[in-house]
Amino acid sequence: MRFDRRAFLKMPMAWPMLCTSSAWAADGDAAARLLAEGSAVAAFRHTLAPGTFDPPGFTIGDCSTQRNLSEEGRAQARQLGAWFKARQLRPTQVRSSPWCRCVDTANLAFGAATVWPALGSPSGQHAQARSAQQRTLRAALQVASRSPGVRGAFEVWVTHMFVINDLAQVALAPGEGLVLRADPAGAPQVLARIMVA
Repeated sequence: MRFDRRAFLKMPMAWPMLCTSSAWAADGDAAARLLAEGSAVAAFRHTLAPGTFDPPGFTIGDCSTQRNLSEEGRAQARQLGAWFKARQLRPTQVRSSPWCRCVDTANLAFGAATVWPALGSPSGQHAQARSAQQRTLRAALQVASRSPGVRGAFEVWVTHMFVINDLAQVALAPGEGLVLRADPAGAPQVLARIMVA
């Protein structure tokens, strides 16, 4: 069954997460230009993994206990990689949540990824842990945004919907991404949306 983006965005859980700012671009050409400029992060929600949360008692290191990518999700990930390759955009670093659906998305799209626990799902975390996670991500975004003079230097992060929502207050469908940069005050700034599939 194909993922229905329009139906997702009509779901009540998506309403508080929608960002309607006209300050960021919605087309891929604008996103590609921003990444080519560098000093940015392309943050993606993993591609299609049917279902909602992981089964009870899942284990991070055991993919057989987790919610995983469908064949459509695997095809989406390869399409994502093809989008970057066609535009000659090569990330300086690809980081992924430890969850298998994120690692698989990153590997299928970019060939390899560094597992980074800070991108892990916040589901079930207490408020302090969730705040600490966001502080770590914001600090890393600030570092990635401070690479002047290095044209084309950008990172890719593959993570979960709730991580991106906490960071940028935007709801993403599976396989969608945002081009992010820290503003002068260090807050995440959404520059563009990437919708490949």
